[in-house]
Amino acid sequence: MVNYPHPHHLTRKKKAEQPAKKVNFANRGMSFEAAINATNNYYLAHSIAVIHKKPTPIQIVKVDYPMRSRAKIVEAYFRQPSTTDYSGVYRGHYIDFEAKETRLKTAMPMKNFHAHQIEHMAKVLEQQGICFVLLHFSSLKETYFLPAQALIDFYQIDRGTKSMPLDYIKKKGYWIEMNALPQVPYLDIIENYFLGGDYYQKDSVQKK
Repeated sequence: MVNYPHPHHLTRKKKAEQPAKKVNFANRGMSFEAAINATNNYYLAHSIAVIHKKPTPIQIVKVDYPMRSRAKIVEAYFRQPSTTDYSGVYRGHYIDFEAKETRLKTAMPMKNFHAHQIEHMAKVLEQQGICFVLLHFSSLKETYFLPAQALIDFYQIDRGTKSMPLDYIKKKGYWIEMNALPQVPYLDIIENYFLGGDYYQKDSVQKK
């Protein structure tokens, strides 16, 4: 039994309320990944958290040298499957998460998640880590924080062969209000709904 805060056990505000005006980082020439990286840089610069993107382990097979001072990797392969995209620490808590994006408007394709990633997330939860996925619907300009346990539960229904409906994500997850800085303030969700609030920007999550 994974000891992890379950959405139904938390006293919280309604999650899926949509703002009157949405901040669209894509209009600024910024990808979802770049927005997350910028957010993590903001957290680091302001001594809020230390979260980094994990390097992908590769084995270099062939390198060309078009110039003496410049090397170009022309052949390489993954040494081992990657787990999740980001990890770090916030207020003494281990943070581990994956980020996915889709242009679909009604569901997130589960083919984006692999069995070894689901297994990794389950192991993080077993060790009391805070694990989740950030899901961005680019066509809707909406972003959600989905706890890893909700992803694992859905994956186990049919081993990830079906897409995850947006309605399920809204029910089990948390809508993230995009900002100018930080662009993807996911720590607001962790602070308010998993750590009890009263620490980091507790008033920045939407109220009703």
